[in-house]
Amino acid sequence: MPGTHDPPERRKKILFLCTGNACRSQMAEGWARALKNDEFEAFSAGVTPCYVHPLAVRVMLEAGIDISGHYSKHVDDLDGIAFDYIVTLCDYADASCPPRPDHGKRIHKPFEDPVHATGTESEVLAKFRSVRNQIREFVKAMPWNLDDARPDVPDKDR
Repeated sequence: MPGTHDPPERRKKILFLCTGNACRSQMAEGWARALKNDEFEAFSAGVTPCYVHPLAVRVMLEAGIDISGHYSKHVDDLDGIAFDYIVTLCDYADASCPPRPDHGKRIHKPFEDPVHATGTESEVLAKFRSVRNQIREFVKAMPWNLDDARPDVPDKDR
């Protein structure tokens, strides 16, 4: 039967990048692994890594995704991986991460950083949940929302 012995399509490698690799990029990696593992091999990193925020772990666990084993890493720690997509999740990461011409496309999709949320515990958790849900919707829409990605090459206007 034709096509029955075709090799499976290679999963695309995707890097989610933010400033500290503490919340947004960790959530995105967790969602991609849970929702799109058949299409994408997901990674996350930061330009100034710090730690995985405990409230990010908590709200992801509420949604059934355990990221407690994740750790914060620098984008340079992943130098040996050729990514098909690099998704910057904040303006600082987009401006700070140098272009990597040997990689595929780059898309900028900023989300508010819940680490800066203030108020009661309930209000802060609500902000983390809101960002978690926004990132889930972005990941669910992949790969169609990655079509407008630009090649990751130096640009004088950036």
